[in-house]
Amino acid sequence: MIFRRMTENDLDKVAAMEKEIFSMPWSKESFRESLSQNYSYFFVAEEGDILGYCGVHNFGGDGEITNVAVDKNARGQGVATKMLQYAMEETKKIGVEAFTLEVRVSNTNAIGLYEKLGFENKGIRKNFYENPVEDAMIMWKI
Repeated sequence: MIFRRMTENDLDKVAAMEKEIFSMPWSKESFRESLSQNYSYFFVAEEGDILGYCGVHNFGGDGEITNVAVDKNARGQGVATKMLQYAMEETKKIGVEAFTLEVRVSNTNAIGLYEKLGFENKGIRKNFYENPVEDAMIMWKI
């Protein structure tokens, strides 16, 4: 498995995966716009095909993890863990010192992954998610 920066050539696959996984998916154009921003870093994990992707926005040394997704057929193989470790290592090189993200409070698998990577629960955003409406846990890794 290799990890690398996301490119325009990845957008069809990434947008399709996003639509399949999330109830409020980013569009292909949203990903394209993010790729063009100088504060935005997106990465893919691939092994013949894209297995997953994640994004980090660098806001003055705080890295906001925006999207984390792994293809349904590649789950349970450590893809998300390795991909996030890679993304955090790469963005530390450009000055990111701490990381934050939001996760649905019901997403116990993701919460467990983030805790394993050193993230801690720092609060709740009420009704943050739509479709269905749900609170988000705010997590930080300092």
